[in-house]
Amino acid sequence: MLFSDSIISIITSSFITLFPVVNPIGTSFILNPILSDFELKDQRQIAKKIAIYTFILSLVTVIIGQYILQLFGLSVPIVQLAGGIIISKMGWEFMSDKKTKKEANISTESGLNSIKNQLFYPLTFPITAGAGTISVLLTLTAHSSSTDILKRITHMGAIMIGVLIISIMIYVFFSNTSRIINRWGESGRNIVNKISAFLVFAVGLNIFIHGLFNVIKNYQF
Repeated sequence: MLFSDSIISIITSSFITLFPVVNPIGTSFILNPILSDFELKDQRQIAKKIAIYTFILSLVTVIIGQYILQLFGLSVPIVQLAGGIIISKMGWEFMSDKKTKKEANISTESGLNSIKNQLFYPLTFPITAGAGTISVLLTLTAHSSSTDILKRITHMGAIMIGVLIISIMIYVFFSNTSRIINRWGESGRNIVNKISAFLVFAVGLNIFIHGLFNVIKNYQF
């Protein structure tokens, strides 16, 4: 009984900790400028792919994420800096009237094929699941450093159940947000897209500043 209660506690804490970082509701609005011109069936396929990639990225992070960072001599703050720059750049491009979707290499002429190379990067990483997600998962995994292999696997499995719930929410919200916004008409849609573009830029800037602060704090230049 205590064992099952512990698993439920880990699942709950994993979900509660990850939800505000991944923010599937807010991110669905942020990605709407990209997804809105696709047909509904393609939007669902895109949402499904992003949800799957998010789950896989999280799984790899939980299992060997710390070792990968160590292998390349990277830290989470450095990942935050790089991710923040990428996200801010994308937001700036969408805010600028001079930058069209074609110029930004985002085209909808050939349906899903036009965006398949962008489904993991940058739509999954770093926009949907970025440095913040990796940091949270590494923190959650740190508590599973038990010498008991069974307990460690159980702990990681419980974390991944929380990730699975988040991934399902990503699919649900990413699949339906554009359809809801389209009901507001062309002007309403344009307003939401511009606000979303600004939020993309602001989120990227926020991630960059946090990364910079952590780099200065950790390395004490």
